[in-house]
Amino acid sequence: MMDLKLWLSILMVCAMAESQILRKDWLIDVPSRIPVLQSSCVVIPCVYFYPKTKKILNRWRGFWKRGDTIVASNFLNLRLANEFHMRSRITGTLQSGNCTWQLYGVRETDTGPFYFRIEIPQHKSFTFSKNTVTLNVFRVPKPPTMSVAVQDEVTATCKVTHVCPSSPPKFSWSHSGIRKTKSKKENKWLWSTTSTLTFTPQEADFNMPLNCTVTFPGKKTTKGSVLLIKKSTK
Repeated sequence: MMDLKLWLSILMVCAMAESQILRKDWLIDVPSRIPVLQSSCVVIPCVYFYPKTKKILNRWRGFWKRGDTIVASNFLNLRLANEFHMRSRITGTLQSGNCTWQLYGVRETDTGPFYFRIEIPQHKSFTFSKNTVTLNVFRVPKPPTMSVAVQDEVTATCKVTHVCPSSPPKFSWSHSGIRKTKSKKENKWLWSTTSTLTFTPQEADFNMPLNCTVTFPGKKTTKGSVLLIKKSTK
């Protein structure tokens, strides 16, 4: 009798585990919130998983939506609402599970919440309505982070963060010199870009501000400044 109860318990646990696995077959990984500069662009990273099947699949249709409005799709014959026409597209390859979405010319009204729907005609469809993305749109870019080192040469850096790696910000300096720019991925949705300026200082350069101007997509700018202090010879 005990063996039968134990066996029934095991069967129940296995059934529950299988049920849990089936329920979790549709999975998605998206950020819940992303801060975005108005007029700039943003890349919303997205990875999804669907139930396995032995069927041969050759069509995937993806839709990013806000309520009932489609804001992006890989379906070329679909015309988006005028609000998103020509400035929104899915850049990921849906058949490989990449549902990344890129939005250009971000407006104050582009807050969301947005969610993703996948349709696989030979298999199944699913709407990830509980996994929403909200854009926190701000108007004024933050000043860059700056540093300077003065030896025989001046090495100054000017760094900002952004959410559009395909269109990084541009830098200009108030002094001539050798300029180098590099970008780095900070997390799934945030990037940093740093401009480094190197030059040999003249006496007139000391106790003067060295300015860095950063221009983002959409022509919004921010500025930073550091003072060149002559290194003591003592």
